[in-house]
Amino acid sequence: LDWVKRQRARFQAQERQSAREYVDRESHYFQGRRYLLKVIEVDGPSKVVLRNSTMELHVPTGADTERRERVLSQWYRRELRASAAPLVEKWSDRLGVDVAEVRIKRMRTKWGSCNPQAKRVWLNLELAKKPPHCLEYVVVHEMMHLLEKSHNATFQALMDEHMPQWRLYREELNRKPLAHEKWTR
Repeated sequence: LDWVKRQRARFQAQERQSAREYVDRESHYFQGRRYLLKVIEVDGPSKVVLRNSTMELHVPTGADTERRERVLSQWYRRELRASAAPLVEKWSDRLGVDVAEVRIKRMRTKWGSCNPQAKRVWLNLELAKKPPHCLEYVVVHEMMHLLEKSHNATFQALMDEHMPQWRLYREELNRKPLAHEKWTR
């Protein structure tokens, strides 16, 4: 319980982005790069298009903040799934483990988790916003739990063997601002 409280306090204290309003010229991130949002109201389907340093958010005319957020969140989810799939395949071969399923959800206090019995890996949706090598670190970390359940010396030695720079990636990931979050008791 003490460890959980310390981790929660650490996440609460970590730098956070301001609440997103999904309006023109607001900063949004994808794969570690900053983009300025440009909201484009259309009669057609919703979509997100990246152009240089601009993230175009195409939404129906009159779409409210909640709808804009949902469109962007769905896009992040698709992009994260597409980015994670080849990493899971690559590292499955290297580590000699099988992942039955990769799921994505918003997590407040973790970048990922693993259920070794179900061979299921969960990834935090926020990873879509982080640099690709940070995503790869989390994928490898979670897949490593299929070989070693705890973060003991064996786990760390396996990480050192397969991804020697993992500590640098972890530090970089934990220095990046997190999404705005409302913490309630």
